[in-house]
Amino acid sequence: MDLLMVPARESGCQDMEAMAEVISSAARMQRSPVEDILDSGEVGDEDFLQALAKQLGFEWLDEVVRPENIAELREVCGPQVALPHRLLPVALEGEEGAQSLVLATYDPLNIVAKQAVARELDIPIRWKMTSRRRVYDALRGLYGLGADTFEQILEGRDMDYENLENSDEANVIDADDDEEASVVKFVNQIIREALEQRATDIHVEPLASNLRIRYRIDGMLVDVTVPDNIKALQSAVIARLKIMSRLDIAEKRVPQDGRINLEFEGATIDVRVATVPTVEGESVSLRLLNQEKFNIARLGMEEYVLRKIRMLLALPNGIILITGPTGSGKSTSLYTFLSELNKPETRIVTIEDPVENKLEGVMQIAVKNEIGLSFATGLRSILRADPNVVMIGEIRDLETAEIAIRASLTGHLVFSTLHTNDSLGGISRLADMGVDPFLISAAVRAFLAQRLVRKLCAHCRTPRDIDLVEWHELGIPSEFEGQAYDAKGCDRCRNTGYSGRLAIYEIVILTEAMQEMVAQGLPKNELLVQAQKDGYKVMREYGWSKVLQGQTTIEEVISVTSSDLGGME
Repeated sequence: MDLLMVPARESGCQDMEAMAEVISSAARMQRSPVEDILDSGEVGDEDFLQALAKQLGFEWLDEVVRPENIAELREVCGPQVALPHRLLPVALEGEEGAQSLVLATYDPLNIVAKQAVARELDIPIRWKMTSRRRVYDALRGLYGLGADTFEQILEGRDMDYENLENSDEANVIDADDDEEASVVKFVNQIIREALEQRATDIHVEPLASNLRIRYRIDGMLVDVTVPDNIKALQSAVIARLKIMSRLDIAEKRVPQDGRINLEFEGATIDVRVATVPTVEGESVSLRLLNQEKFNIARLGMEEYVLRKIRMLLALPNGIILITGPTGSGKSTSLYTFLSELNKPETRIVTIEDPVENKLEGVMQIAVKNEIGLSFATGLRSILRADPNVVMIGEIRDLETAEIAIRASLTGHLVFSTLHTNDSLGGISRLADMGVDPFLISAAVRAFLAQRLVRKLCAHCRTPRDIDLVEWHELGIPSEFEGQAYDAKGCDRCRNTGYSGRLAIYEIVILTEAMQEMVAQGLPKNELLVQAQKDGYKVMREYGWSKVLQGQTTIEEVISVTSSDLGGME
């Protein structure tokens, strides 16, 4: 395979001996070495494949445009050929009766694929090359997720519900599913694809004429292309998900909640499952929770916020409240703070609804309202168990708030969350519950508000020029320095321009002056003035620092922050 050494060298390979070993190993196993070379990480995918295309005389595709005649391409080249061999039908050329099929591949040395094409397709082929990522993405768009499995299921294989049963508590989701098509394999493909795409949620939603599947990726819902006739498998897919989460498949009239334990690429994934009955059938939502290691450095806090957080974590007592809407990363922050405090000399007890992540060495209690174990009743028992640190998943009512305050006043450090739009809003939220202002000032040490914004893709972000007038109108202080960027989009970020998310924060410390004002029940605008004297910075200003570090965009910061605290001034 000497012909591969030239493109490897041209694509920047630094270790040619390692490359030669990869090629030799593939030859011994009698398979194409291209896949192994790409997986080795020794070469850049696009650079290597472009060099290989030039070496072999293949035409290169810089982009793959979604064809208009999708149905015709599917008929000429079915998923049973295209998907297993990663061959992408691009176009039909020529007049009817004398047509040829343009096939794109990233592995022109795959003899097995070419043999399958010669055996299965009765049409002349014209080959082109493109990147592996473009082939994968375009195949999903052309055939839909799991199309090869789906077609075989519809032929009558594995349609009995007994075969959906799986008694294993841990379901292994990997690429080595049994070759035989089944609903089990089809559902595994849906979950595996979501995990590979870094989705946090999967929504299976029955419509009148279709079964819609959507992933939430970087906070945005994304439609998943599925086979046209997937409605025929609606009952089987939903039944399989309910069996995996230990739910009653016969009960379809009321909502149900369950959990699934998954193993994916050596990692444990905890999945929270919720079903809701709709007029078109049951809708199923899956929240994918990685059992990750929590480290305060991973929060990416600016230094002035991190200093304040470390000061708060060193306190012997008091309440620290994290505020923000659903999906703003509050739980991740809570678990990170607990991980920082999790030492042999510290006893930590939590009560949560539900327990999202398991922390080694932390006593975690799950709320079970059906047996009377609420936040309030659980918290009373916790305080009799001699904890140093208490975490309450959420303060929802006056009873829970009063017990949390009592705990802080008797020497415990308490963490919890509130649903408010900003940090100062936590004061009025507690007051609305009926907590006396003097108790708020005596017990609460700080309010930390946060939001999640999408991170710019490091591979395709483009510099953005902003004139001083626009800069001022956006509210970016003149002393801020750095380069702003726009989201462009590329193959690595699914053409969104973003990859991953980061948190932006604002923090209010209740200094002595603030405590006195809170005890007097002074309005929010007066509290804001004092907070700013104490060093408070609005969340939007924190966001500007991330913009000028090239981590996110101006639009992202504006979309998640409000201007009611002076962020636009």
